[in-house]
Amino acid sequence: MAEVGKIRIKLPQGIKKGEVIPVKALITHPMETGLRKDKAGKPIPAYYINDVKVYYGNDLVSSMEWTIAISADPFMTFYVKADKAAPLKIVYKDNKGGTFEDTVQINPQ
Repeated sequence: MAEVGKIRIKLPQGIKKGEVIPVKALITHPMETGLRKDKAGKPIPAYYINDVKVYYGNDLVSSMEWTIAISADPFMTFYVKADKAAPLKIVYKDNKGGTFEDTVQINPQ
């Protein structure tokens, strides 16, 4: 299995100030529901991301609560108005207490 919590964030090239841009993010996480069984027939414990927060500069721009219904290695796209040069940070937390985050810089021209 790949490293749990590895995050990749992709921004478009040539961002113009005031433009609404797509932000694409992928996190490596098994997202186990707790309903599957291993080869020996034992239940695989639930292990999933349950909290996602997105910050642009010092502002919280999105907050999401996820459940077991999200697929493994979740990918998401959301939009942000690039009105300032500032970091964009995504923070994921899972039901086992893990916290994973990554930051990219938005520099509109």
